[in-house]
Amino acid sequence: MTLKVRDLVRHHPGAAAPTLAGVSLELGDGVLAAVLGPSGAGKSTLLRCVMGLEPFEAGAVEVDGVVVQGTRDVTPARRRAQLRDARARLGLVFQSFELFPHLTALENCTLAPRTVKGRSGPEATATVMSLLAQLGLEAKRDAYPAQLSGGQRQRVAIARALAMAPRVLLYDEPTSALDPSMKGEVLQALRRVEAAGVTQVVVTHDLSLARGVAHLCVLDRGVIVEAGAPARVLEAPAHPATRALLRTGA
Repeated sequence: MTLKVRDLVRHHPGAAAPTLAGVSLELGDGVLAAVLGPSGAGKSTLLRCVMGLEPFEAGAVEVDGVVVQGTRDVTPARRRAQLRDARARLGLVFQSFELFPHLTALENCTLAPRTVKGRSGPEATATVMSLLAQLGLEAKRDAYPAQLSGGQRQRVAIARALAMAPRVLLYDEPTSALDPSMKGEVLQALRRVEAAGVTQVVVTHDLSLARGVAHLCVLDRGVIVEAGAPARVLEAPAHPATRALLRTGA
């Protein structure tokens, strides 16, 4: 399994109940998965804990064989080392793209490989141009973010994350800022990444996006209450929380 989350517990200070109350999931190589749930269910917290942007008290996250333990179970120094190794295998695509406005699509995508991984300019450019071509953006290499549509900016953000060669790619509401007409091109981009063998986890409210993944998890009150193929989960939901999501359109 490329990604394992085991009994993850996250309790925000001052909160009456834990935000994550024992979340577990396992995803193999190249699986495109979505986490669906209402606002406040803990979706973004789960994403941040997996990425190492937020601590969790108990449980563990394993990324491509690298285990990150909860703060109750390991020393701070050891946990920092675990996080460093895990983050080298993870990528994150932000909800608001977070592209540098003064850099072209190509420059946005080659910056981190050159400055963080020490890739040469020609090597980074060759890798990124291949990724842009895979995502249908080869002709936009010299365009600035302001010259791109929302869907194109999202695909540039995906290419930028892929340029760091992650084993697992995480997405925070990738279609929430897009017009309905642009959502389809983002789903197509996710499927192209899926075909390349990268495991993907998409946090979303978008039922249309959730229907297009391979594996769907429904999160409610900090617990995964239902999981499986989208056709089964959404067409014949077994849990009241899933049925409530379908009534409200998530």
